[in-house]
Amino acid sequence: MQIFVGKNSLLFCLLSFVLFMAFIEVGYAFGLRYAKKYPSRESWGGGAIEAAVLALFGLLLAFTFAAAQGRLEERRKLIAQEANAIGTAYLRLDLLPSHEREFLKGKFREYLDARLRAYEALPDLKKAYEELQGSEQLQKQIWNEAQAAVRREVWQPAAILLLPALNEMIDITTLRTMIAKSHTPSVVFLLLYVVGMITAVVSGFGMAKTPGRNWLHRWVFALVVSLTLYVILDLEFPRLGLIRLDAADQTLTQLRESMN
Repeated sequence: MQIFVGKNSLLFCLLSFVLFMAFIEVGYAFGLRYAKKYPSRESWGGGAIEAAVLALFGLLLAFTFAAAQGRLEERRKLIAQEANAIGTAYLRLDLLPSHEREFLKGKFREYLDARLRAYEALPDLKKAYEELQGSEQLQKQIWNEAQAAVRREVWQPAAILLLPALNEMIDITTLRTMIAKSHTPSVVFLLLYVVGMITAVVSGFGMAKTPGRNWLHRWVFALVVSLTLYVILDLEFPRLGLIRLDAADQTLTQLRESMN
């Protein structure tokens, strides 16, 4: 699904619009042929089927949209949690001796810079992955140095406070990575698209019951559904399309500024 967002978003919208219009026309053509064969309106029937298909498509759209929106909000919350975790661990570095404290604070600044650069690099996935790998190396350095600093018995109280904070800081990155890779399964999105096409055919078939071509209804249906599908994809892959998380990232940016 990721290939349909970013640079290909306009192409996806246009392709979806054309396909929905085409399937409406297919249904309309079937409807005209059926009308010639069975001119009596009583013989058409199928109203309950049309309503059921439209209702199913509406439910699929609603549930998929709600799930994508929920994941976006979860991403925003995790950014705030990461900022809190890093800020807490950074403050607890003051419990360490001056030499170790200043060294680790420098590493923290490097680490947060790498985290910010990783997400600023998107939609350049290659560069973003490189920055994330660099931040993981810095995580290991920070953890090893902190362990070495609190190993002496006199600094055991610092270990009790600092190491859990560092552990939370590291764990939150795993959660962010997991939620970033969590999306609506491709088969569900494919089902949504297929049901949408069937709905377009059924709608076109129903339009043949009335004389003349109502182009407004065709355009509105195809446009609204195409835009809704695109927004769902954009919600699934924020930073790659129109939907961004820049406002949430300001929490990390402000934290970095406070470290200077």
